[in-house]
Amino acid sequence: MNTNSDPDLVLHNGRITTLDTKHPAANSIAIKNGRIVGVDDPKGFLRGPDTKVIDLNGRRVVPGLNDSHLHVIRGGLNYNMELRWDGVPSLADGLRMLKAQAQSTPPGQWVRVVGGWTEFQFAERRMPTLEEINAAAPDTPVFILHLYCRALLNKAALRACRYTRDTQTRRVTSARCL
Repeated sequence: MNTNSDPDLVLHNGRITTLDTKHPAANSIAIKNGRIVGVDDPKGFLRGPDTKVIDLNGRRVVPGLNDSHLHVIRGGLNYNMELRWDGVPSLADGLRMLKAQAQSTPPGQWVRVVGGWTEFQFAERRMPTLEEINAAAPDTPVFILHLYCRALLNKAALRACRYTRDTQTRRVTSARCL
């Protein structure tokens, strides 16, 4: 059993980013109860029988990055084309936002409304109609994701996907035309 002073975890032989401006890099680090308790001890850290020791073999460690569920690449690539309606109080406000985003989106690009919005957050307590979406963005393809399980596409989006009344329907598993 560890004593009060023994670390729970020792990482050594690594390239450790400390986020401390006075000591920005380290080769070893000791952790107890989820907190850093030592960095680069020249004598080596005291280790109890329950201390877990990991040889990093030169690998990088960056503390404090907790990925709660991020889409960093998609977000970075599409940030200027994505629109979020989370917390928007009215559908009228959302449609004004959609119109402004469509006007600033480069030709050939799509506007994507993403996030966890719901029609019940809006004062109107309803979804936008296709007529309203088409009026807000007549020439810019629009993809409105609703509750992460379905999407609305305006006429420009249907044209971009070459989807017509004669297109045979099938279950869509990916949005390839985006």
